[in-house]
Amino acid sequence: MPARRSSAPAAILVPLLLVVLAVALWRALAGGAPTGTGAATGDAAEALAALEVRAAAPSTGYERELFGDGWVDVDADGCRTRDDVLQRDLTGVRLGEDGCTVLSGTLEDPYSGDEIAFRRGRGTSDDVQIDHVVALAAAWRTGAQELSDDERVRFANDPLELLAVDGALNQSKGDDDASEWLPPVGECEYVARQVAVKSAWGLWVTPAEGEAMADVLAGCPGQELPGP
Repeated sequence: MPARRSSAPAAILVPLLLVVLAVALWRALAGGAPTGTGAATGDAAEALAALEVRAAAPSTGYERELFGDGWVDVDADGCRTRDDVLQRDLTGVRLGEDGCTVLSGTLEDPYSGDEIAFRRGRGTSDDVQIDHVVALAAAWRTGAQELSDDERVRFANDPLELLAVDGALNQSKGDDDASEWLPPVGECEYVARQVAVKSAWGLWVTPAEGEAMADVLAGCPGQELPGP
């Protein structure tokens, strides 16, 4: 009669595998997964309704440098974030010899609907600027001061949080939230991107901001959250 095989290895391995899977799931749910881009998908109005509503925190202590010293290369592709965004948002892009620096291109401006020719250089580079869709000072007032230093740098360089836009309109926005400033065109997409950013980074909305966002999204039912 053949010897009977022991089932002990299987009896040990199956529970061990379940433990490994449970730990991996716990880490993801507890914050092991990276905070930021891609954390929220689906309907913008539903995502807005899921955001916490709180009064704005004091602006005390806010400094631009708390979000890093200018543009960095957070994705380690060899190019700074500003040039990554310009390459993403412009058409007909011409690059410098380094393969990163955007020398020229054309922007279909999401805030005005205008076509803007971009040419790198003194007096022309500012025609197209990179907007932090949730202004950094506004982000500071709605939860970003609770992020770590590294998270704030990644927030300020998150492609989801950034758009190439008309320079003058970007300047007029300043650090306003949606209750204080909206673009002349593309309000639905703009607010949906703000909701996506706040969802991805665990920021809240103020009562006035949330009401303004809801009013915009009520006029564009089915508006989806954007990707980066």
